[in-house]
This record gives sequence, C-alpha cells and structure tokens, in this order.
Amino acid sequence: MEKIGKYEIVRELGKGATSTVYLATDPFNKQQVALKLFDLGMLQDPNRAKVYRKLLMTEASLAGKLTHPHIVKILDAMMEGDVNCIVMEYIEGSTLEQYAEVDKLLPVSTVAEIAYKCCKALEYAEHQGVIHRDIKPANILLQGETDIKISDFGAAALHSDQSTQVSGLGSPAYMSPEQVKELKLTHQTDIYSLGVTMYKLLTGKLPFDASNNHSMIYHIINIDPPPPSAFRPEMGAELDAIVQRAMEKDTAKRYQTWDEFANDLVGFSSNITPTQNEIQDTEKFDTLRGLVFFKNFSDVELWEVLRISEWRKVPESEYILREGENGRSFYVLGQGSVRVTKQGRLLSLLHRGDCFGEMAHLLERNFKRSTDVIAKNDVLLIEINPDVLKHATSGCRLQFGDAFLRMLVKRLSVANTRISHLLADHNQTGDEPENA
Repeated sequence: MEKIGKYEIVRELGKGATSTVYLATDPFNKQQVALKLFDLGMLQDPNRAKVYRKLLMTEASLAGKLTHPHIVKILDAMMEGDVNCIVMEYIEGSTLEQYAEVDKLLPVSTVAEIAYKCCKALEYAEHQGVIHRDIKPANILLQGETDIKISDFGAAALHSDQSTQVSGLGSPAYMSPEQVKELKLTHQTDIYSLGVTMYKLLTGKLPFDASNNHSMIYHIINIDPPPPSAFRPEMGAELDAIVQRAMEKDTAKRYQTWDEFANDLVGFSSNITPTQNEIQDTEKFDTLRGLVFFKNFSDVELWEVLRISEWRKVPESEYILREGENGRSFYVLGQGSVRVTKQGRLLSLLHRGDCFGEMAHLLERNFKRSTDVIAKNDVLLIEINPDVLKHATSGCRLQFGDAFLRMLVKRLSVANTRISHLLADHNQTGDEPENA
C-alpha cells in the first residue's frame, strides 16, 4: 500500500484486531502524520461493526476541536466505502503500557507529574464538552521523561450527545463503578480511570485481582482495593490518599473537579523535588497560573510559556542583570523579590509576578542594561528569549503584548502619583517664605 487518500504511506507502526496504524506523509505540507486505518470487514458481527463505526465517527467529529499540548491532535478523517481512517499528529515515543509492569516502573515523582499533566489535559477536554471514557496507560503516549499526549478519543462522550455511550468494549479494569453500571457519565469517570492508571503505573498491578470481566465488575462495584503503598512502601501515605480519593466508588467522596486533583498532586510533588535546583513541570505550571502577569493566559497558552521559557533559582544577593551589559531577554519573578539599583542607589523593589528587562524586547534591538538587578532573597526566575517568543503561537504572543501593556499602564500610574506628590511637596516648600 503506497497511499491512502492523499496521504503517502511510509511504514506500518502497529496493528490491532480492528485497525492498523501507519506512519504517513501529508504531501501538501510534508508533515508526518499517524494514520489509523480501520478494517470493519474483520468484524463478523454487523452490530459490532456498526458500533466501531460509531466510535470512528465520534473521534472524527473531534478533528480541530481539542487543541492542547497534552492531547494528540486529530487532523483529518475519511469514511468512504472501505476506507475508514483517522489522521492524527505523529508522536515519537511509546505508550505508558510498558511502564505499567513491575520490573519497568517509573519513579514516583514522574508518575505524579504525568498524572498532573493528564489532569490539566482532561480538564481542558471537559471544558470543551468532552469526556474521554477510556483513560488507561495504553492511551497515554510518553515523550522524553514526562511529556505526555492523551490519545484515542474514540470512546469519548460529548456532552451534547450522550448517545455515544457504548457498552461491552474492552476490559473493564479501568472503568468507574458508574461506567460498568452503564449510568450517565460525567468527568468524574475519567478521574476514577486516571486514579486506576496511577495505581497501575505506581505498582505494576491493577487494584483488583480478578480472573474474568464479571469478577472485575463485582470488585469495582463492591470491593475496596489495598492502598498502592502495600506494593510499593516508599510511596508514603500522601500519594496513597490521592489515588484512593480519585478511585472513590461514591462520586460525592471522589474528587469533584480536575483542579482539586491537580492541586493535591502539586502539593505532593513540591515535597519530593529530587534536587534543590530542579523545578518540575507541576511546580512551573502552578506558579504561572498564580502570577498576575499571566492572569489572562489560557491553560494551553501557559503550557506554551512553560515550553519556551528557562527557569532557574537565584540565591540571595546574586546579580541577575548588570548595568551596561547587553541583553534582550526579559524576566518574570516566579517567587521572591529583587532590588533594582543604579550606581548603588536603590530605585525600586520588584516582587512575585513583576516583570523586568522587557525594554530590550519592546525596542526590538540589542539593549544595554541601564540598571543592576540583584536578588533580595532567594528568587525563582522565569527567563524568556524574544527570539524564541517570536516563534510562539499568535495567541501566546498577543497575551504577552496585553500583559506588557497592563504592566506599563500600572507603572505609568505609579510614576504619575509620585510626580504629583513631589510637585505637592515642592509647592508647599515654595509657599513657606510667603507665609512667614
């Protein structure tokens, strides 16, 4: 096979019972894509073939709808005669399935960071009216150490169309109690499934030891699993509590929102940072979300900021910028305070969320720094290179422009207030001889 539609086939990537995935090239933009071709003819049962076509149509309907750095983009779909396929962005890497085995487990901190990114991606999907309904290690792709992409939205339920619910598909091992009961589903079913996914990634075991699907369903509905630390004692009670709350059978006791789930993972991750200078993505994203400078950025734009920025911790009294040196990068304070001085004279103090060095970027030329900037205490510094920023999406760049405008207006207002006070003091001083 050389072509499917307009797509030129490069090689086969994998094969399943009902579909084959190919690496292909879009000849118009030379972009590599992953093309999943369904063979509905292999399904002898016409009703089952109809179900899979429904799943295919569901996934195809999401083309262009979910645009998030941790969700595989669906680019195109074809459903004509014997050609039934989905075209997705091509992701180099493997699924998390291989890391869900006892002898290949990832570090606990890595699992927490992956789960956090899943939370933010699935929260985004929920806001777009989409529930995944099939979260498991095999549907999460891993790039590098902790970058992930959630795939396979074929089983997704759209809030506007609950008719996409399909029973009898796949193993129920990751399904929520309400899902195996075939009740109406909310985002909390994905929260449960992500809890089970964490359990498997942390321990290499499923929470329920069942010999068949009927036994598995009974356990999901009626039995409480042992805590993950029973199989991996170094985890500790804090992560046990997070996984167990995500897997609560009663939705009233389960995490109500993705934000609650994510916040607990941030709290856990902040206590286990491996080295003093290492900053995990969970901490970075949570920091950005809390800064006034980035208050109007969407979550997708914040992930982009995280990708294009450099982060470092600066100890007290260390110089960040020196007067007279050249530079074009600008900085946002993630934590701590800095002193801005000129020839040893204090001009101002900047605090968490403040920006400095932006004039070099706004003037669009090499710029000699006009002041020294010194860490007043321990500082978390976010550095952004304008040469990298110019390759960001237009939405991200516009948000930076808006943030700079708000910041400059604020500084102008403060400067006007100071000038007014100085003029008032001057006038009072000038009036004294006449009143004497």
